[in-house]
Amino acid sequence: MKRRLIMSMLTGALLVVGTLFGTVPARAVDVPAEFGTDWHDPVTAAPAVGKPAGKSCRVTLVRAAFRDFTPYRGTYTPPAGCGSRWSKVVLRLDGKVKGRQYDRLGYLHVGGVEVLRTSTPEPSPDGIAWSVEKDVTRYSDTFRGARDVEMLIGNVVDDMYTGVIDVEVTLTFYAGRPTAAPDQAHGPAEGAPDRARGHGEGVPDRVLTLGEGGTVTTPRNSERVVAEVYATGSGGGCEEFWYLTVPDSAPYSCQADGGPYREVDISVDGQLAGTAAPFPHVWTGGWSNPFLWYVIPGPRAFDVRPIEYDLTPFAGLLNDGRPHRVEVTVAGVPEGQSGWSAPVNVLVWQDAGRAHVTGKLTAHRAGTLVNSSTYTPGSTERVDTEGAHGLTVAGYVETSHGRVTTTVTRALATTSTHRWTDGEDMDRLDGRWSDDESVTVDDGRSPSRTTRTHRTYTMNGVTTVGADARLRSEMTLGDRAAVTESAGGRRVGWSRLDDTYTGDATYTTGVPREERHAVGTTRERYRLHGSDGCHDRTLTTVQGVLTQDRVRC
Repeated sequence: MKRRLIMSMLTGALLVVGTLFGTVPARAVDVPAEFGTDWHDPVTAAPAVGKPAGKSCRVTLVRAAFRDFTPYRGTYTPPAGCGSRWSKVVLRLDGKVKGRQYDRLGYLHVGGVEVLRTSTPEPSPDGIAWSVEKDVTRYSDTFRGARDVEMLIGNVVDDMYTGVIDVEVTLTFYAGRPTAAPDQAHGPAEGAPDRARGHGEGVPDRVLTLGEGGTVTTPRNSERVVAEVYATGSGGGCEEFWYLTVPDSAPYSCQADGGPYREVDISVDGQLAGTAAPFPHVWTGGWSNPFLWYVIPGPRAFDVRPIEYDLTPFAGLLNDGRPHRVEVTVAGVPEGQSGWSAPVNVLVWQDAGRAHVTGKLTAHRAGTLVNSSTYTPGSTERVDTEGAHGLTVAGYVETSHGRVTTTVTRALATTSTHRWTDGEDMDRLDGRWSDDESVTVDDGRSPSRTTRTHRTYTMNGVTTVGADARLRSEMTLGDRAAVTESAGGRRVGWSRLDDTYTGDATYTTGVPREERHAVGTTRERYRLHGSDGCHDRTLTTVQGVLTQDRVRC
């Protein structure tokens, strides 16, 4: 029987960002022999968002029950009593669902700015509740005025899929001024460059979205420009699990002309301005085995973090007061095929001492794209893929505090081996994606400052179906990042992130839910060490029961 064993069976087209959290006291627990009709609410080992002491104000953004593909629409008004400058702004989503339902994707827009992209857990018959928190201080510019609000978690409710997704989203504002760059839910690995730059530190002055024709007009005194792209393969079809696609010559249920290599590119007026490796998300129905994800989701499943591109080398071009076209494309997607969502926010830091900042792009070197997928037929079919690409851009801006030159270098590399048998009753993937980035800022007076980030994503999984119709999935996922900040060649800051998920779950296919006799063990260890401190937490579940919650630092 032909199977798409890796499909997560998503039917939405939505997106969000966040960190799901929870703490369970150490205690003896009774573990059932197999999954029952209820299990522990979803939880991850990621650190909770830190919250400052002092006065705070809360605003409710959304209260909605998602049954179909009708967006929630409302309005946002800034809080009274906490001023218009905040030390931190924290978004919290509280959700609940029960019955039977697929995983769904969701987005939240405030004033057109995407502030959250997420997916949902699959429920138990008795119901589950979960929470997602995200530091959204970087969107303070958006929150200072009245805005339209739109949220969608596309859903289908009928006689079989009964789960209605109830959601409440709030913003909590903490009075005062930010003392550092906004937190990132996964630690400083993505946020560290703000602290190392020396210009444009902290919260952006403006948060812009693309207008008609995909254009943006930046303030004429922009001295730093960063684009963030919430990129996901989503909404049904094979791009939800792009890492499993194979060349057209191979007999597999998901084909793509060039195989599974993907990169997310951004261009300014048709010129390549940034490139990045997409994160290989696995949603909570992934690898045809929801028992892997009922309690502990895969990395970033509830926290779809945006890809960041430093466009500061293009600031001199963007500052002419005219609209400029910004476009995101995903290399490797078959021509004419949809399946990716990639909304863009443009973050701008302005020069308070100059009305017009001029500048120039001084270097642009794009490497040759390498993308090779080799199909080897046999009793076990096999596709080996290698891909690579690099880009260096440099430019300067003439600011009120002198000429500042920014050089951005990015290098991507992918290797994967995909094996499967006839009917896809055995399906295995071993994949590795790396994304190395270096950003150097030189103002000609103080020592140059460089932030180097080495990102590595890994997926090692196999699903098998035996003659007894027992489906087993074994999975290891890795999300890792190493960041080093230096000034004049001397290290001034560092961080190391290692978020590793492992799971092994088995159930009987082709039978009603109550006859699946499912068993499964899952584990996540989230380690973040560096200049800003230490977080090390491990969670373990057996048959949906949380059996370990260990904090090491």
